[in-house]
Amino acid sequence: MSDKPEGQNPSDLRGALERVVDERSFIDFLNVLASDWFEAPSLSGWESGSIGAFLDAAARWAEASENGLRFYDVPSNPWRRVADMLIAGKEYE
Repeated sequence: MSDKPEGQNPSDLRGALERVVDERSFIDFLNVLASDWFEAPSLSGWESGSIGAFLDAAARWAEASENGLRFYDVPSNPWRRVADMLIAGKEYE
């Protein structure tokens, strides 16, 4: 049995993020995010090389963006806000 989620398209990560509106769509996003990691973390923009670094980056970005950023408005939907934090954990240094 593989740890890799099946049937997900890693190139659809941004699309999955945009579709987050509720618990089901958040779970779909998590599956695509996991698939993106399993495909090739160093080639798909993952700045964090460990779960600890990923969570640290997500937490630091969440704190920095708590009141919004120049190009980021905090969404009113908490599922989307958490998805934004996780995608930032992938990309934030």
